Amino acid sequence: MRAAGRWLAPPDMWSRRRLAGEATVALLLALLAVGLGQVLGASVPAVLAEAVAIAGLSLMRRRLPATVLAVTAALTPVGTGFLPLMMAAGWSAGRRITGPGRAVAAFAGAYALCVTVSLVDTWSPSTALTLVLLTTLYYLAVAVVPGLASRYWTQRRTLLHTLQERNSQLLRERAMVAGQARLRERQRIAQDMHDSLGHRLALISVHTGALEVDRELTPRQREVVGVLREASMTAMHELREVVGILRDGVEAPAPASVDESGRAARGTAGIAALVDAARTAGNVVELKHSGEARPLAAAADHAAYRIVQEALTNAYKHAPGAPITVDLRYEPDSLVVEIVNGTASDTVGHVVSGGQGLTGLHERARLVGGMVHAGPVPHGGFRVAGVLPYGIGEASPFVDSADDFRQQPAKTPYGDGVPVVGRTVSEREWAMGARDVHSRSSGVAMGCGIALGVVMLLGVAVLVGVFFLVGSLEKGMIEPSEYRAIKVGTAERTVRDQLPSGDTIATEGLDDKGPTEPEGSRCLVLLSSEIGESLDAEPVFRFCFKDGKLVEKKSYEVKR
Repeated sequence: MRAAGRWLAPPDMWSRRRLAGEATVALLLALLAVGLGQVLGASVPAVLAEAVAIAGLSLMRRRLPATVLAVTAALTPVGTGFLPLMMAAGWSAGRRITGPGRAVAAFAGAYALCVTVSLVDTWSPSTALTLVLLTTLYYLAVAVVPGLASRYWTQRRTLLHTLQERNSQLLRERAMVAGQARLRERQRIAQDMHDSLGHRLALISVHTGALEVDRELTPRQREVVGVLREASMTAMHELREVVGILRDGVEAPAPASVDESGRAARGTAGIAALVDAARTAGNVVELKHSGEARPLAAAADHAAYRIVQEALTNAYKHAPGAPITVDLRYEPDSLVVEIVNGTASDTVGHVVSGGQGLTGLHERARLVGGMVHAGPVPHGGFRVAGVLPYGIGEASPFVDSADDFRQQPAKTPYGDGVPVVGRTVSEREWAMGARDVHSRSSGVAMGCGIALGVVMLLGVAVLVGVFFLVGSLEKGMIEPSEYRAIKVGTAERTVRDQLPSGDTIATEGLDDKGPTEPEGSRCLVLLSSEIGESLDAEPVFRFCFKDGKLVEKKSYEVKR
């Protein structure tokens, strides 16, 4: 009931829940920005301004995903707390930007803005390449990877939803086809009933009419015979009306002329003739009987005949030349009709089949209170078996969960929860569904391939970045022992030959954070290989040169 209430919630409730969720996410992102700003030592006004901007951008990322991604990418290099928002913007952009071309353009534009702002903020010709590489790695990790993950998740969810809808549609169509087959089978049964029962009523009417004019009858007897004749004629007219109602709306070919003398043979008594006809056609057919023969109701008797006839026809079509066994077992409560054919001796080509013969058998057996099972056997071949009661049984429900033959689950719902036919959907129907979702599955496969390629590229880029970063640190870092070994007054050329160049992004901005430099001197600032006493301070060494000599060297810590 809770789930039903959730799905049946009014639209305004959904909008309020979504707005509350978006406000909560915006507040969390703003709080994360404040925390990062405090850790990195940013000023309070700057942290508050970033928190307000992040909350506003977060609220707009669903409606304007590409714009929010671009603005966030431009503000990330100059801000301190835009990292969480960058990940959220990448996720929303990957999910909500329609079309792969638009998504690529949006992410590429945001990347260009991120790199441009980074270069403008900390421009240095010697560190430009390293800065571009680090910015690229950062952008791939916090924007592209979440975007690809979101896009793949969305496409997969859409594909599963489409498959479920297609499966529901196929099951509904299958149920409709089975329903039409049942209607046609009922029409055929109605025709049989009209032919056999109508024939009997017509004979009764004729005989009673002849008796009515017999001179040897007394007036009382003649009156009774007249009542019988009227009753038979009324029953025949009512039968025709009922058959007409059953046939109404069912398009069926006009029945061919039937030899009424052969109607009696269209029961269990006519099965031997079917087997003889199959043997005459060159098939190996064995007929078995077991148990004491008992009479069946007319409908059940004819159903047994039709089961054998349909099974033999299917064996001719799908397994030509295979041996066939027809077994009639008279059990204490029902007749079991079983037809088993072996594996075809020759390769079977395309067989034209309406596909509804077995459906008709299921319906015919159901109407007399029986059941029919059809399926392959373990050692190869096919088996059709029917259980028909001796008396007039009650028609079983079309979907019977307790049916041992058909092995159906208790509930077989499809899209709208209505029970369906417990039969396997044909390969042709699944192929139709596969064609419809082929484009979507191709899109998901393409998205997976792109994501895998980006992850591999990201791994390679990380390795290259680590290599360049290590090389860059070597250009701006010395050991404390090297600092102590250099003496003031040594020639500038000699000192510079012993020290690294210092042209690295690691030493960027350190010149302005130390003590005042000697007037007229040029200083070289390098990092120490040792870690400082506190995490927010970096130990550095400074060497100042003037008139070709080292005039000063200092060791101090710089606040980051």
